[in-house]
Amino acid sequence: MPERRANPNSAKEYQQLGFIYAPDATMVLSRRIILQASQMVEQTFGWKPSELEGRSIRLLYPDEADYDVIGQRARSAMLTHEVYRDERFMRLRNNSVVWMEGVGRAMDRSDPEELAIWTYRQLTSGLKFTNPLTPTEKTVAHYIVNGFTSKEIALALKSSPRTIEVHRSNMMRKLGARNSSELARRLISA
Repeated sequence: MPERRANPNSAKEYQQLGFIYAPDATMVLSRRIILQASQMVEQTFGWKPSELEGRSIRLLYPDEADYDVIGQRARSAMLTHEVYRDERFMRLRNNSVVWMEGVGRAMDRSDPEELAIWTYRQLTSGLKFTNPLTPTEKTVAHYIVNGFTSKEIALALKSSPRTIEVHRSNMMRKLGARNSSELARRLISA
């Protein structure tokens, strides 16, 4: 049986299909500007790919500090490692903040921001801390970083506000936070 050779046009089409229909939200970035986004970006972040293309990835971070810290951490790691992976909070179109895994690869490790491919996937179990949070505290943490009050969290979780305050207090102790806003910042930057 003769060997079948790939048609160059088909190979290019398959590459494009592989990007567009990748199972994780995939983006091509240059200088942290989104050049192209896959279809899963809409399911993962709530934005249509065309709405993100040409915009800064900053739009998907909870705040400027996260954008700066995570960017610096990724840049440093990508100078020496082929693939960089971390877990972080990211912002969805509806402004909620969720825990995600980010995986990036620079096309030129000597200049990681020139051109890089990133994939993102929402995580259902996340929040890794030196002093681990209980599963309930992780659930409460999700609401805290999205700006919910203890009463609102209690209502959502069918619990009492006092119970939520106890969880909040335990998280503050574990993470060394002095107040609720510091707790939210520590949860986001953990």
